[in-house]
Amino acid sequence: MSINSDKVKRLLLGIDVSNWQGTVDWADHAETGVSFAFAKATEGGDYVDKWFARNWNGMRESWIVCGAYHFARPKGDPIEQARHFLRTIGQAGGLRRGDLVALDLETNDGARPERVARFARRWCHHVERHGGLRPFIYTFHAFAHGGHCAGLAEYPLWIASPAKPRGRPDVPRPWRDWTIHQYANSPIDRNIFHGTRRELTKLGYRPRQRH
Repeated sequence: MSINSDKVKRLLLGIDVSNWQGTVDWADHAETGVSFAFAKATEGGDYVDKWFARNWNGMRESWIVCGAYHFARPKGDPIEQARHFLRTIGQAGGLRRGDLVALDLETNDGARPERVARFARRWCHHVERHGGLRPFIYTFHAFAHGGHCAGLAEYPLWIASPAKPRGRPDVPRPWRDWTIHQYANSPIDRNIFHGTRRELTKLGYRPRQRH
């Protein structure tokens, strides 16, 4: 009985949203057990999700661990897109301790796998250096299997695998394990993290120490 209780305690429920969901009732999601969430912030080098600022602040006000993601356009400039992403978060109130970010890597825009992977590495390195946190990589098994995620094993995997049982997705190379599993996508994208809130926020933003 105590083992099962411990497993329940160590399972965090999350959702992810974009402009497709329109207005999101964050207080209601918090009341129904949602502990963390990701909202789309940007896409490419200039697009901003019109609901992002409202979602970002709504998550925070409802005491949900805040996450923001960027939809990658690999034919574009990764540095330009990373700057656009961080600037958009800053305009919405900025990062606070424990906030999360992710790169949504699911389209190649006609680019070869090695170019997509190089784009992703450069984007992540810029966000790490200038944002102060390590991004999650959101992707699908088939996309990763095609070589589009080479060299990204150091970044936590957020795997989209709704066809697999919750908490048991297939893990594509170059990863050996998953961190977040998107196990359902209708009527809303649902995710799980095996661990505590503290363990999740340890993967997020840490303010730099001033000397």
